[in-house]
Amino acid sequence: MHKTLLTLAAAAVATLAAPAQALTTGDIAFTAFNGDEDGLAFVTFVDLAPGTTIWFSDNEWDGSAFNGGESYTTWTSDTTATLAAGTVVRLAAYDKASLTASTGTLARATVSGSANWGLANSAETVYAYLGTDALTPTTFLAAITNGSFGVNGSLDNTGLANGTASALTLNTLVPTATPDYAEYTGVRTGLSAAAYQAQIADLANWTVDSTNGAYASVVPDTTAFALTTAVPEPRSYALMLAGVLAIGVLSRRRAGR
Repeated sequence: MHKTLLTLAAAAVATLAAPAQALTTGDIAFTAFNGDEDGLAFVTFVDLAPGTTIWFSDNEWDGSAFNGGESYTTWTSDTTATLAAGTVVRLAAYDKASLTASTGTLARATVSGSANWGLANSAETVYAYLGTDALTPTTFLAAITNGSFGVNGSLDNTGLANGTASALTLNTLVPTATPDYAEYTGVRTGLSAAAYQAQIADLANWTVDSTNGAYASVVPDTTAFALTTAVPEPRSYALMLAGVLAIGVLSRRRAGR
């Protein structure tokens, strides 16, 4: 019996120490797009393992491949620590020689034909994805456009759904103009990941502007999203189980004296 309890306890501890889960479609969402400043921001709704790399491109996806002429970048999280779910990451100065990120590292990928590094004030779509290289996406995570999906890049074969937090069309609020700046300004406390995604998908919760240059010096809000859960997460279960099993082992030892 002691052996069984110890085995279960060890399994619980192993679960507690398990690495962050692999990213999948919808696990991140864009929270800012700034063509004036050439920057972006996104939130992760899951813990990111140390050294997680996400690709970003403003080349248009046609359903099977990217076209050329625009940028590819990689963002890599801190290689020594897990990035907590709810963290907002700012990516800045896309068009500058020195790219910056609020956490982790933003780097430019060298791809033949890539020359236009800025984010356009109109007809621009940015994709976030996992991939074996810049041109070979394996999982699309999110997209944002100040143009139109289907015209300025496709969602075909991405798994992303237009009108959700995973694929945002910013000109919904300004149909007669193309936004060069947009930022989520809704709630960031007291909700689950799914509820936040619904808030982000609702562009009534965004500040959107189409005046060229008006937001060139604006820094997006990087306040983390405080996530709530209805039930303990798996790691919490593991912690509780480890404690219960440890008490059981001690109790049996004392009873056997």
